[in-house]
Amino acid sequence: MTSAAVGAPAAGRRPVSRIVVVVYGAAALLTGAGLISTLWHGLADPRIALAFGVLIAVGELARWGALPGEREPAPIAAAGALAYALLGENAGQPVGHGVLQTVTVVLIAAFAGAVPHVARGRGPALDHIVRRVLTVGFAAFCFQPLYDSAELRERLGVGPGYALLLLLLLGLTALCDAVLAALVLWARTRHPFGPLLRDELRALLHIGSAVCATGAVIALGVAVAGLWALPVFCVPLLLTQLSMRRYAAVRTTYRQTIASLARATEIAGYTPQGHARRVAELSLAVGRELGLSGPELTVLEYAALMHDIGQLSLVDPVPDGATALLPVAEQRRIALLGGAVVRQTGVPAAVAVVVERQADPYREQPMSARIVRAVNAYDDLAGECATASGPLGALERLRLGTAHDYQPEVVESLARVLSRGRPGPRSHGVTHG
Repeated sequence: MTSAAVGAPAAGRRPVSRIVVVVYGAAALLTGAGLISTLWHGLADPRIALAFGVLIAVGELARWGALPGEREPAPIAAAGALAYALLGENAGQPVGHGVLQTVTVVLIAAFAGAVPHVARGRGPALDHIVRRVLTVGFAAFCFQPLYDSAELRERLGVGPGYALLLLLLLGLTALCDAVLAALVLWARTRHPFGPLLRDELRALLHIGSAVCATGAVIALGVAVAGLWALPVFCVPLLLTQLSMRRYAAVRTTYRQTIASLARATEIAGYTPQGHARRVAELSLAVGRELGLSGPELTVLEYAALMHDIGQLSLVDPVPDGATALLPVAEQRRIALLGGAVVRQTGVPAAVAVVVERQADPYREQPMSARIVRAVNAYDDLAGECATASGPLGALERLRLGTAHDYQPEVVESLARVLSRGRPGPRSHGVTHG
């Protein structure tokens, strides 16, 4: 059975947001100005530009094995780009590249490193490139005019004051990137901006902090020791990247195992094909609409995938697997059976709690259980064999049950998600926060 859109035309491309147009336009203008300026004035300090360009290109090549949705698939390239933007000296000698050359070198090197990925159809997303251009330009614009001031340079030198300046500017740059990422995602999905920004800021505590710290260390190291510092100080970030990739691969395998386990009810004929997947996708979209954080969305997804697993304990299958049409007492019995099964699988206890309490009155449920209950009921009621007259009738039945069974805010969030024609994109497929 299918969960069709409600109150919307056939799903199509969402019109490009004005915010996205402005962001892309700013990146295009900065890129164009950088290319024209570099071609006109020539390349300042070509040896330094080549060294950092190679580092950035190698960092882009090292995105092999990156998973869809990974927040920073090329951390070495990002750290190298930030270090070049914040580079004031090379082995004690002032450098002369400006803001526009910084953007040009970073962009050309990133494209050079991305060529093999593009050839395989797995090149970097355009949003990622635009953010890289704008954040690197922001860092260079903040740092280089300050450091070009002779008085400030003499006062700071390469001591603690210089290091603190780099860290402060890197913090501002990371904040700028987080706001930019959340803004573009909000413009594309219309999910609440606050939770999107919160997830981006939370990610800064992990791979983001490693990128910023490595960028500062590279800039400081090159200022004292010269370009030989580049390969030395990239090793810690490379090890961090490998560890994050392994962790992401484990998380992906873990989710695939849960998804396979959730399909047991479909294989056994207890629930319709695709029911668990549809409920999980819609639940994630509703969770984002309501502002759930990354870890909360993970629990919600796992619980939605496994919400019907209690039916495996039944002697007689529920007709069409539609538990929403059963008496409340029977719904609670199946939910408790499902929670008991989930607790034996080794998933977090929070997932079992959501599964166990999905049939309780909504005022007694955690938010994730409220979402799973409403979305499961919608998919059951909107099915071809259900008594409701399709998606519109299913939503109407849910609205009639908001006095006791379903939280009104959850039902209305579900209606908004359906009105857009499809659940939002999976932006938390690989969690770094």
